[in-house]
Amino acid sequence: METPPTHANPSGGAVGPSCDGARVAFFGGSFDPPHLGHIAVARAASDALHLDRVLFAPVGAQPLKPTGSTAPFADRVAMTELAIAGESGFEISLADAPNAAGQPNYTLETLRRLRAGLPAGGCLFCLMGADSFASLRRWKGSAEIPFTAALIVASRPGQRLDDFARFLPQGLTIEPLPGSPVSIELSSFLIRNPAGETAPFYVLPGLHIEISASDIRAQVRSSSHDAVAVNSLLPATVADYIRTRALYR
Repeated sequence: METPPTHANPSGGAVGPSCDGARVAFFGGSFDPPHLGHIAVARAASDALHLDRVLFAPVGAQPLKPTGSTAPFADRVAMTELAIAGESGFEISLADAPNAAGQPNYTLETLRRLRAGLPAGGCLFCLMGADSFASLRRWKGSAEIPFTAALIVASRPGQRLDDFARFLPQGLTIEPLPGSPVSIELSSFLIRNPAGETAPFYVLPGLHIEISASDIRAQVRSSSHDAVAVNSLLPATVADYIRTRALYR
């Protein structure tokens, strides 16, 4: 696989593979619940890489979480729909919905299906937070994922390239993308496998988003009154939904 051509950023530098069609990012996760951090990451990725669509895809059964999610899938879909309502280019996706066989959802398989369904000339990205990227080595077919959809990782302030290199699947390396300067909005790199194939890799540097879904659930459980204690961390419609449905109690 040759290094893909890049699309120029109006402010200078390269922002991703050149696409004649839609630029689509898959954003999978539990969304248990979806919070303002998820929205901020998606906005940053959409702006930096000129994405046409960001697909928010609540997962049915996450292989690395055998106990499952706290809220039922239908509630997580409903909350995610509320969270992204009115956000241009953000869409709900059921690409990772529970399957009839009850088997775990694997990101590689989902990305392959999405990529096969893209119109000619389209580009597929896979958006994730730093926490998810840190577990990439444990994912099924992890070394193939960056070559199926270009990875976009929302980093934390102060993270170095070494931090990303040590989480890559075995055999993969990372290097700066030639001719692409680091900016405050986006850093561009290449991932290389032992066969010499390359895939673009993008980092959204310095996003200071300290919001944890597990902390939100814990705060809701510990609240002694009916009001959701974490309104500042959630879209108002999601907070109302949690209160109305008595989720996480």
